Amino acid sequence: MNAVVSIIMGSTSDLPVMEKAAKLLDEFQIPFEINALSAHRTPDEVADFAKNAKSRGIKVIIAAAGMAAHLGGVIASMTTLPVIGVPIKSSLEGLDSLLSIVQMPPGIPVATVGINGAMNAAILAVQILALSDESLDRKFAQYKSDLKNKITKANAELSEVKFDYKVN
Repeated sequence: MNAVVSIIMGSTSDLPVMEKAAKLLDEFQIPFEINALSAHRTPDEVADFAKNAKSRGIKVIIAAAGMAAHLGGVIASMTTLPVIGVPIKSSLEGLDSLLSIVQMPPGIPVATVGINGAMNAAILAVQILALSDESLDRKFAQYKSDLKNKITKANAELSEVKFDYKVN
């Protein structure tokens, strides 16, 4: 089994956030890898990773970083693969990370999810992969349907909650 998604974190301290992405990829039975690489502390390793990811069979990269969050952009500058950035809340409530990832120059896009949005990054990776995988597309359609059913059920349960002035 070879990885098709790569989860890259600027530091292992990002793992508590990024494990949500790992769990979702696991749920969809998508082979993935997780590594810690830093755009600032291990730039040569980041370059080696980015330049060789496609030839290793990687199809989507999820790059998570906090503070001066340049990891996703650096990787995107060296590969043609789609890169999804996850800003990590580490300082300034994560706003510094978000702006570092989302403000890329023309020609170097990084799809960016919300602060600590690892699960949405994995969902986006699944959607990208499902474009060329009918079985995964069906699984994802069922996942979306299950989300709807979960809310419908929750709403029905809310109708049973009683308050003196609740009218529904």
